[in-house]
Amino acid sequence: MLVNQQAVIEWRDGQPYASAFQDVYFSTDNGLLETDYVFLQGNELLNRWQSLNANTFTIAETGFGTGLNFLCAAKLWLETAPKEARLHFISVEKHPLSLVEITTALRLWPTLNALSEPFLAQYERLLNGATSILLFDNRIQLSLLIADATEAYQSNYVEHTNLIVDAWFLDGFAPAKNPDMWQAALFKNMALLSNTSTTFATFTSAGAVRRALMNAGFVVIKQSGFGKKREMLRGHFVGAKDDS
Repeated sequence: MLVNQQAVIEWRDGQPYASAFQDVYFSTDNGLLETDYVFLQGNELLNRWQSLNANTFTIAETGFGTGLNFLCAAKLWLETAPKEARLHFISVEKHPLSLVEITTALRLWPTLNALSEPFLAQYERLLNGATSILLFDNRIQLSLLIADATEAYQSNYVEHTNLIVDAWFLDGFAPAKNPDMWQAALFKNMALLSNTSTTFATFTSAGAVRRALMNAGFVVIKQSGFGKKREMLRGHFVGAKDDS
């Protein structure tokens, strides 16, 4: 991993803070509950996984950060999904945390230790060029792409895997602080990787994000946000608009 790709973080009240983006990695109210409310409930994963008929389910994320979203999704998957099915969790991170930093961050969530420890044991493989790792008796595949989100979701990796995403976790730093990620091209790439059963959820309710998702073919629902956030967005894909 190139040194200039690494995240530059500081610790404020024991929590990681991204200096370059002047933003937090997760809610200061409660990051664990935020992930559950925004991403797990926002994509209706409990009900979908309890009634899952397919052999695989794919989540794609923008902004891996501390890995908290991944571990929360993994926990719910292991508790609710059919044992013969596999979760493929794909995430993109332009500025990954070092092993020391991500280990320190995940210590904030001792209830996840049984999941975080095997993940952390393989994390450096992802930093050093491995595209994917298998975890939890091969029930979960984690793919981490160290790249720009828009570029990653139109990359050779995506083309070679015939990827169709079942649920999107739109995370990353706030649109006002990370405009390079939250751009129309990202949402257009999402549309190309989605079908009519694909859902999305995000912590933000920014008007530009809502309009870009709608223009890319997503139905967008605004609902109460978590903690101090007044509103968030969730929805599903219905098909890209015909420009003709």
